[in-house]
Amino acid sequence: MTRPGTVTIVGAGPGDPELITVRGLARLRAADVVVYDRLVDPRLVDEAPSTAERVYAGKSAGHATLEQECIERILIERALAGRRVVRLKGGDPFIFGRGGEEVETLRRIGIEPVVISGITAGLAGITSLGAPLTHREYAQGVVFVTGHPQKDGPGVDWARLA
Repeated sequence: MTRPGTVTIVGAGPGDPELITVRGLARLRAADVVVYDRLVDPRLVDEAPSTAERVYAGKSAGHATLEQECIERILIERALAGRRVVRLKGGDPFIFGRGGEEVETLRRIGIEPVVISGITAGLAGITSLGAPLTHREYAQGVVFVTGHPQKDGPGVDWARLA
């Protein structure tokens, strides 16, 4: 019987390959399979072993290389085959990255993924300019909302948010 594999969902950070976490880079360097997104810097994908299978799962507005269900099926199949799978996602996997959906799917079939945070562009962009997102005297909170309209449901209540 094949030993169970693992799935690690890694946030690659906001585009600069130096901003991935040490833990995320270690998992990437030990991967048998890397499933990566469009916003992941190609230099990070090159950190995987040369023998690792690489699966591009990039999406852009109106176009998906692989549908979400197909991506999840790849994660499951490779893990059940005993492979160390890294799902490499731009930014942070739980901020607008469908990481939550992937975790739910994996857990439903009995695979408990490891999730490694990444720096989301919403933080990194403003921080790179030297501006704080919060300041004790001026801003006590931060709110993230997606720029993509919701297909179903109420969407963002902009008036209430303001």
